[in-house]
Amino acid sequence: MNIFETDKAYVANTYARFPVELVSGKGSLVYDADGKEYIDLGTGIAVNTFGVADEAWINAVTSQLSSLQHASNLYYTSPCARLAEQLCMRTGMKKVFFCNSGAEANECAIKAARKYATERKGEDAYTILTLRNSFHGRTLTTLAATGQDAFHQLFTPLTPGFVHAPANDLAAVREIADSMPLAAIMFEAVQGEGGVNPLNADFVKGLVALAKEKDILLIADEVQCGNGRTGMLYGYMNFDMVPDIVTTAKGLGGGLPIGATMLGEKVENVFAPGDNGSTFGGNPAVCAGALNVLSRLDEDMLAGVRMRSEMIFDRLSSAPGVKSVSGLGLMIGIETEKDAGEVIAACRAAGVLVIKAKNKVRLLPPLNIPTDLLSRAIDVIKAACAD
Repeated sequence: MNIFETDKAYVANTYARFPVELVSGKGSLVYDADGKEYIDLGTGIAVNTFGVADEAWINAVTSQLSSLQHASNLYYTSPCARLAEQLCMRTGMKKVFFCNSGAEANECAIKAARKYATERKGEDAYTILTLRNSFHGRTLTTLAATGQDAFHQLFTPLTPGFVHAPANDLAAVREIADSMPLAAIMFEAVQGEGGVNPLNADFVKGLVALAKEKDILLIADEVQCGNGRTGMLYGYMNFDMVPDIVTTAKGLGGGLPIGATMLGEKVENVFAPGDNGSTFGGNPAVCAGALNVLSRLDEDMLAGVRMRSEMIFDRLSSAPGVKSVSGLGLMIGIETEKDAGEVIAACRAAGVLVIKAKNKVRLLPPLNIPTDLLSRAIDVIKAACAD
């Protein structure tokens, strides 16, 4: 059997894969089993922050692998502690819980919010409000948090204690907050799976005021929009506010699995030993790689993200076949006159890998993609939309 047949025979049928076997890459270029070259504008869904086979990241990981690849959380390790320190220093958060994925990070945030709220406001203060078109993970609890009915089908009963309001509708959020005690409001600065739509600045400002008024925690889900992706270190920083809890994953690891739940001042001591745990959370090799990623997300890199974003918006916003362009930084959605799947297939045939978010073509290129490669890729996208 070839790899497609082997995969179909033995891998669970949970993915509608593109007909491409990727085998190698370097930087913003990847190659399939036939040797065809592609410009990668997907980065493993915002994971390969600096592209494929990034030498600085590889050196950081392999150096740690040669000394200690894993230790349980019964012991201290330097990469775990130093990564937590850097995350707190860069965000103003106070403590970090490490795990393996964005869903786990969001589970931890939900646990922290519920414990804080029930201890402070009573046992009925456990409900968390999230936004329509949000996406927070695929566990039963984070599916319940996700504000998309399509993800809820077939898996009921989901974890209770979640309500949803339309994004950018502060009146709807307030109506719910006035009707029941809320533990937290969880939001994505840019709703990635929901169509790459940024929140409105006035709406976020209103959430901050409402949360302060009613002692509701604010949880920023930065799983996809964090780690430089929006042109700021974390997406919420585009709105001049500080959440109580920040979750992240994906691009922080640079290609290895990691999740992080950052706890602000209100909740920094909410957990006691035994309240949460993770066998692989804080793994030394993964944390060494994440430290390398985080150290390179400086203002020069973030300015480069914003410059590349402006380039994409300028060239695609009025292009033939393009209805609209949305997003922040290098997290971009393109609404096309054609079916998005048709555009994605045409781009792939022409050597550019893009992905989908609802009805849009989604771009998540490496943050440091060379501008000449990005320009070539934009030409391909424009042709695919116009033809």
